[in-house]
Amino acid sequence: MIKLRTLVAAAAALAFTAHAAPAQDWKAKYPELVFGKIPDENASGTTTRWTPLTDYLTKQLGVPVKLRIANDYAAVIEGQRAGNIHIGMYGPASYARAYLVGAKVEPFAIEVNGDGSKGYHSVLYVKKDSPYQKIEDLKGKNLCLVDPNSTSGNNVPRFMMNKMSIDPDKFFAKVIYAGSHENAVIGVAQGTCDAAFNWWNTEDESNLLRMDRKGMVKAADFRIILKSDLIVNSPMAYLSDMPEDLKAAIRKAVLDLATNDPETFNKIYEGKAKPYAATSHKDYEPVVELIKFVDSLRKSKS
Repeated sequence: MIKLRTLVAAAAALAFTAHAAPAQDWKAKYPELVFGKIPDENASGTTTRWTPLTDYLTKQLGVPVKLRIANDYAAVIEGQRAGNIHIGMYGPASYARAYLVGAKVEPFAIEVNGDGSKGYHSVLYVKKDSPYQKIEDLKGKNLCLVDPNSTSGNNVPRFMMNKMSIDPDKFFAKVIYAGSHENAVIGVAQGTCDAAFNWWNTEDESNLLRMDRKGMVKAADFRIILKSDLIVNSPMAYLSDMPEDLKAAIRKAVLDLATNDPETFNKIYEGKAKPYAATSHKDYEPVVELIKFVDSLRKSKS
């Protein structure tokens, strides 16, 4: 009887060890995780908005999760391609670029707007008191774009302008990459640019409204003269070759964020968004095709 009980206990212990081993394995290989964020606002704003999320992930995953604020969009792409950034918060186009350059990335969560929609627009802002009523009125003027890998701040605008038979590098006096959505708007406010492309979710939320809430500009001083078709919302993506149980833990923590820690979630989106939803690469295939098209435009010019 004693021998039987000993065998049962040993078998149970072995089963527990086998079950627990994968979690111990990934924590040994990944004693620290890095979360990278594209710089769509200034560094201090990014730190304030996203540090609570990395603190939350640290608690949920049981290993430190560090926030890395990239200098430009390409830095997040290259960080994931090199395996140095384990989780990345992208725009649709920067994710598509990461995929196209061979980064082993997998989108798993998508932003959801306050009205439940999962898309946004690229809009062209001018000063409210300017004479410009349509993009054609800006011939010979200065245009602010955001970053070569920005969806609403470069790729969709170039796609739209191509459909309108506008070559921005010939049509405008200058095309300036401002580096962030905030800098593009400030460029218009300060007169460096006569117009700037930017992201716009709904009447209740946009980069311009965020800047207004931070006291950076007054939204009432700008107006929109061009708006794109709907673009699929931004994804969060992890390295696809990480252990499945680690990816599952990250995915669950992020998708449950609004329920588990509503204060942190609302810190990111200022109460203007609904919880993250699950997503996959399939949702971004149209964006991949868009980036290929924009690349072909650039190659045809060179």
